[in-house]
Amino acid sequence: MRTAQAPIHSAFNAQSTAAEVAAGHNLTGKTALVTGGNSGIGYETVKTLAAAGAQVVVGARDAGKAAVQLSRLKNVAFIPLDLADPAAVDAFAEQFLAAHNRLHLLFNNAGIFRPPQLLKDKRGYELQFGVNHLGHFQLTGRLWPALKNAGGARVMSLSSIGHRRMNGKLDDVNFEKHPYDRMEAYAHSKTANSLFAVELDRVGREYGVRAFAVHPGSIRTDIFRYMTDEELQAWEQQVKHFKTPQQGAATAVWCALSEQLNNRGGVYCEDCNIAELVPDDVGIIYGVRHFAIDAEKAMALWQLSEKITGVRWP
Repeated sequence: MRTAQAPIHSAFNAQSTAAEVAAGHNLTGKTALVTGGNSGIGYETVKTLAAAGAQVVVGARDAGKAAVQLSRLKNVAFIPLDLADPAAVDAFAEQFLAAHNRLHLLFNNAGIFRPPQLLKDKRGYELQFGVNHLGHFQLTGRLWPALKNAGGARVMSLSSIGHRRMNGKLDDVNFEKHPYDRMEAYAHSKTANSLFAVELDRVGREYGVRAFAVHPGSIRTDIFRYMTDEELQAWEQQVKHFKTPQQGAATAVWCALSEQLNNRGGVYCEDCNIAELVPDDVGIIYGVRHFAIDAEKAMALWQLSEKITGVRWP
């Protein structure tokens, strides 16, 4: 069966950096937004886009870290954003829209990984699902007018190869029917990120808004702060090959800028390419699983997310 989820002849690969991908692109006059852009691969994304001439807005919780990091960059502004707090998401969107009527590139980059116990966002939902998916769903919905006004926008949602561990159980997103497992909860949120890209692309394409799910690769950043030393050692033995933050930012930047992706969307990408569709085997540490790009699951998740957040696309 033919599918859009198949690798293409990209000029880049797993070793490419975001700067290499952006080389030759002039983003003057473009507005970009990066959540979690004050550290890690988010910061490298911001730095790359700003260097190419884009006006970049960063949304993040830690204003102190943002002040230190972002003060070194030109064309970059900061607005506080707490994705676990619906009121804070609305306040961010209101402030952004007051200053910008167009949004060309949206990077839903911020995330939380394996907190030590079951925590919940201010809606009362499991924190990883709440921050990684629901917060970004609400934010994207609130910014929808600016995305439509762009006359061609792309939305990049940061997923993960970790999605392979959870088949999107939409009937128990709060683990009320099953024992809480923090890795399964993370995987659930990353499957949700991928499914969101699928349905957002379907909804947005008639307005010129295309969406992509992105696996950045394995990068050592502070997102792993909740892992024990033993867990980190086991993880490092499994991964063996790590990307630098600049390499980790490359695939999202490629999705944002590549002309090869014109008139494409709703796909899961890795290593600066559309990822291979692989069997639903957790032992395979590359590619995307069928359930993470399933159109019916994507629509069901969208409807659930609208119900939870109260955000409905016009």
